[in-house]
Amino acid sequence: MKHAVVIGAGPAGLMAAEMLAGAGLRVTVCEGKPSVGRKFLMAGKSGLNLTKEEAQVPFMEAFAEARRPLTPMIEAFDAHAVQDWARGLQQEVFTGSTGRVFPTAMKASPLLRAWMGRLADLGVVMRTRMLWQGWDGDALFFDTAEGPENVTADVTVLALGGASWSRLGSTGAWADILARQGVSLAPFAGSNAGIKIAWSDHMTKHLGTPLKGVAWQAGPFASRGEATLSADGLEGGGVYSVSRGVREGHHLTLDLLPDMSVPEITTKLQAKRGKASLSNHLRKTLRLTPAQIALVQEMARPLPDGLRATARLLKALPIKHQGLRPMDEAISTAGGIPFDALDQGLMLRALPGVFAAGEMLDWEAPTGGYLISACLATGRWAGQHAANWAEAN
Repeated sequence: MKHAVVIGAGPAGLMAAEMLAGAGLRVTVCEGKPSVGRKFLMAGKSGLNLTKEEAQVPFMEAFAEARRPLTPMIEAFDAHAVQDWARGLQQEVFTGSTGRVFPTAMKASPLLRAWMGRLADLGVVMRTRMLWQGWDGDALFFDTAEGPENVTADVTVLALGGASWSRLGSTGAWADILARQGVSLAPFAGSNAGIKIAWSDHMTKHLGTPLKGVAWQAGPFASRGEATLSADGLEGGGVYSVSRGVREGHHLTLDLLPDMSVPEITTKLQAKRGKASLSNHLRKTLRLTPAQIALVQEMARPLPDGLRATARLLKALPIKHQGLRPMDEAISTAGGIPFDALDQGLMLRALPGVFAAGEMLDWEAPTGGYLISACLATGRWAGQHAANWAEAN
């Protein structure tokens, strides 16, 4: 029986292991941390958004430049297939009003437990506390709790994640190992990251408040979604979706009233103000919250003269910031192994018999079901092609 080694026990690695074991290979999964699926479980704390019910074109457009190489993989394991897979593990799912798909349990642990049970039934061996250090001759070389250890494999799937949330295992240290083997790599960059802002004391009482019903834009990237005024800046799906634009140097703007036009806002502002302060006038006529008004004053004081100028400001409030939060705090990362360094089966051209999947690959997408969906799809694709390669060789 041929031996397959999967390095990394996140969703991409576990899916690759499932495919390899299902094809009849003896499979060992090696994980550097003391337990498996740590980032998967962390994602589950906010509901575990498995995928998104959406037409194919907008779904694939979320992957920007990477949509072309990813299309066959995601078509082979699309949103419906992801849901069927979860149900096959006796985990019911539901689709929210925005198309996002979640387990009914709204957490990752029941799904992970059921998945681990399936893998155990397939004979997959799980080994933890095994830090991959590269190769020693033809063998995979690990640091373990018992000391250095070599493991031989007929085929290998790498699923070591990106370079964010290092405490959960995604350190990006594998990039140096592959670079020494002649694999070309794209530099890592934070994706789906918060925005760093040094607030004045004026904002202190509003920190922790969500900004709802607003829209964000940074260059070609636009999002209508919530964000929270945090102690360090802005966090939340609304700004995560446009963080790539910020990373690329585009100005970040906020539309506080996306359902109203400048003329409509101007008309409302023409209501009698009397002795009311501007803040109270904005609150009464436009129903802006105290946090929204405080943000306007924080970013644009002194406010412009004229109602129309004020209306334009509320439609495109410039957000002054200090860039993205550190990459290790980002939900995901761009960069990694470019698709042209891989064949169509996700095997490294420089390393025959070594495949890669998940966030190791150079793609990025906004939150909302795309990230886990693509990790599962690429893990499945790599596992299937690794099994075929082992059989043929």
